[in-house]
Amino acid sequence: LKQVFNKDKTFRPKRKFEPGTQRFELHKRAQASLNSGVDLKAAVQLPSGEDQNDWVAVHVVDFFNRINLIYGTICEFCTERSCPVMSGGPKYEYRWQDDLKYKKPTALPAPQYMNLLMDWIEVQINNEDIFPTSVGK
Repeated sequence: LKQVFNKDKTFRPKRKFEPGTQRFELHKRAQASLNSGVDLKAAVQLPSGEDQNDWVAVHVVDFFNRINLIYGTICEFCTERSCPVMSGGPKYEYRWQDDLKYKKPTALPAPQYMNLLMDWIEVQINNEDIFPTSVGK
């Protein structure tokens, strides 16, 4: 269990919404609808009177948190030796390109690819120009 919570691994703490904020309330509403067994299409529908960008931001962060938790449970079984390629089955190989260190699509072991991907997503989520913390922007 200690390995799962190691910051040097791909596990990251859950991103949280500040209680009392509109985004926190939207998050609670999203959680309640997803856990109630209702139609998924209805669960993600924009509530009346809410800002679409805020609603999408809440779901993006929730999705990131869920993927992060799922990957955190399997990352110890996928090593550079056991998963030398990031693939989606025998037909698909994913290559990393970030225009910084990796200027061309580069084949990487799955754990390295996932680390870079999760770091990149976290930077996007923390970018105020993409995900402003002020509601309604």
